[in-house]
Amino acid sequence: MKRCFVIPVYNHPDTIAATVRSLLQFELPIIVVDDGSDAPTKAQLAALATQVPAMELLTLPQNLGKGGAVMAGLNRAFERGFSHALQVDADGQHNLADIPLLWQKALEQPLALVSGAPVYDDSIPTGRKIGRYITHFWVWVETLSFSVKDTMCGFRVYPLASCMQLFASKKPGLRMDFDIEVMVRLYWQQVPVVFVPTKVIYPEGGRSHFRVLRDNWLISKMHSRLFFGMLKRLPWLLWRKCRKTS
Repeated sequence: MKRCFVIPVYNHPDTIAATVRSLLQFELPIIVVDDGSDAPTKAQLAALATQVPAMELLTLPQNLGKGGAVMAGLNRAFERGFSHALQVDADGQHNLADIPLLWQKALEQPLALVSGAPVYDDSIPTGRKIGRYITHFWVWVETLSFSVKDTMCGFRVYPLASCMQLFASKKPGLRMDFDIEVMVRLYWQQVPVVFVPTKVIYPEGGRSHFRVLRDNWLISKMHSRLFFGMLKRLPWLLWRKCRKTS
């Protein structure tokens, strides 16, 4: 395995430096994708790029959305010859103490997508909690499997060869629909999905880029696409399910 980190960033000037520096202990390359951020964030990123030799700054000319930034980072990682990339969000919600366990699971199953399975405390907004349960239901329908436990956590190790195969045939959504869609489509692609429990905290004063109307509409459209995609794959998914239970 040749490993790296990918961090998508959009307007997180207060947390990005701490996030990058906390990863230096792992002595792995870090690809930071500036998704058209504001001036304060760009200033932080420019300073980090000169201070942290392990960091590569990839600047997008305009804001594409989280999914677009992650795909740009994964593509860049593959171009540089990496086999696996661990995505870390820039907002400080992920428990970075779980990184060794994520990497260990990836080493044990190098063909798998290894994802955090969030364990929340009372800081999670009620609307987010309800939205997650709705998405869980639709993902179970789209995969015909309860083994896909959580598709909304962006704390995950991507097997890059499988991702490139997927992106060449069908690019997932560019915004908050990305995390869900890429996992479902990789599952359809017979990529194993492994989950690691991880604590997620919504800090007071934290900055979220989730736009309720826009992103819920995009996620609803995505679930419609995935549902009809499931219908086309229904015989194969049923056969796969029966084979696993036999």
